[in-house]
Amino acid sequence: MIDIFRIVTYKEPSIRERSIEVPLEKITTKEFQDFLDKLMRTFDSQNNAAGLAAPQCGVNERAVIVQVGLEAKAMINPEIIKTSTATAETEEGCFSVPGVYGMVIRPKRATVKFIDRHGRRAELDLKRIEAVAVQHEIDHLDGVLFVDKATKITQGKWPA
Repeated sequence: MIDIFRIVTYKEPSIRERSIEVPLEKITTKEFQDFLDKLMRTFDSQNNAAGLAAPQCGVNERAVIVQVGLEAKAMINPEIIKTSTATAETEEGCFSVPGVYGMVIRPKRATVKFIDRHGRRAELDLKRIEAVAVQHEIDHLDGVLFVDKATKITQGKWPA
């Protein structure tokens, strides 16, 4: 059996907590690298995943996995530093809100700076689904779920 995290749902209070920054000196430790490996395995085990945030796995630290092109990237302490003024409304879903989908308006482009799993600073300009995914995952780090921003629920029922 593959060692993966259990997905935390909206019913658990920890999903609404703001995650803490990961100290730079912790990133390259074996313990944190093992955590990132397990987070990546959990991401890989989900069908059609665009991203996964550590809080969804019960760890309130600022780390996410986002699918960028053909590669899934670990982003530690990610921060959106620029967005486009142009927006798009897209349907979003979330493993932490199973069976519910909704329309969310977000900027079409986003520039994110982060620390990679090797402790190096990096920056990416993302567009389309990649931009949506990084914004969605960073929201998780702040305790925000897509249903908080949804203009309408398109499938399922949100128990707000």
